Amino acid sequence: MRDAEAIRKQLIGDQPWSILGQSYGGFCSMHYLSAAPEGLKEVLITGGIPSLTRPVDDVYRATYKRVIDKNRLYYQRYPGDVKRVRAIVRHLLDHDVKMPSGGRLTAPRFLQLGLQFGMSDGFEAIHYLVEEAFVDGVDGKNQREMNWNFLVHLEPLQSFDTNPIFSLMQEACYTQQTASNWSADRLMAEYPEFDLNHGGAILFTGEMIYPWMFDTYSQLQPLKQAADILAKDDNWPMLYDVEKLKANRVPVAAAVYFDDMYVHRELSEETARIVPNMKLWITNQYEHNGLRADGEAVVDRLLQMVRGEA
Repeated sequence: MRDAEAIRKQLIGDQPWSILGQSYGGFCSMHYLSAAPEGLKEVLITGGIPSLTRPVDDVYRATYKRVIDKNRLYYQRYPGDVKRVRAIVRHLLDHDVKMPSGGRLTAPRFLQLGLQFGMSDGFEAIHYLVEEAFVDGVDGKNQREMNWNFLVHLEPLQSFDTNPIFSLMQEACYTQQTASNWSADRLMAEYPEFDLNHGGAILFTGEMIYPWMFDTYSQLQPLKQAADILAKDDNWPMLYDVEKLKANRVPVAAAVYFDDMYVHRELSEETARIVPNMKLWITNQYEHNGLRADGEAVVDRLLQMVRGEA
C-alpha cells in the first residue's frame, strides 16, 4: 500500500485514484481503505474481501468445508475418477516417483492439485490429467508406470517451486498479532474426510500450505527453517483498522463469488456489514477466476455499481 501511494503521488499528485483488487489484491485494497482512504476515489474488488477480525483458524475451517464441497461436485461430474485417483495415490504411496525438474511426487503433493478446483476450468484440467496417469511398463509384463506426460503436465499446475513467497506468506495474510502455527496442517485432523484410509473417495486439498511441502518441493527446501520461523511468529501487525473502516466514505463495489473456494462468501458478507458504502454483487455465474474468464463484463458491472449506475 505504501508503494502504491508513492506511485500515485508521483503520477498524479494529490488526486485520488481508482483501484482494482483481485483475490489477495482485494485484501490489499481493504488495507488501503483502512490506512490511506484519502488516496482512493473508488475501489473495485473481485473475489477478495477478507475477514477483518477472524483468527486464521476460523478462515481455514471455513475453507476446508468448501474444499470438501468442491470434491463432491468433482466426483459427481467425473465418477470414474474415484477409481483413477485412488490408483494414483496407491502407486505414489508404494513408489518413489521423481518429478521432471526435481523433487518427488508424493501422494499429498498430487492431492494439492485440488487447488485448481476453485477455477472455472479446474475440474476439467484435473480430470484430463488423471486420465493419462499411467502407461504399460516397458518390461512387457503389464507393469503399470507413471506416464511421463502426466508428470510433465502436472508440474505447471503447481507453482510452489516458482513462486516460493506464496508458500511462505499464505497463512500470514490471515494473521494479526498472532501466530498461524501451521493452521491448515493442524486443522486438517478435524476433517476425517481427508484421511487417505477413511474408505470413501480420496479428497484433494485446496489452497492450504503444509510444513511437509518444504521437504517435497525442491525449491522450497532451502526455505524450510524460514517457513517455520514465520509460522511461529506472533509479531504480525494489525492489517485493518476496524473503527476507521466503520466510517468509510470511499465507494466500494465487490464481486463476491457464491461458491468461492479460496475467499469464503460468508466471511466476505460479514465484512461488508461492517464497512459502509460497500455494494456487493453476489453471483454464482463465475468462479474465483471470473476477472480472468470474463474481465470486461465483470469490470463493467462493478464500475456501474460503484458509480451508482446499477
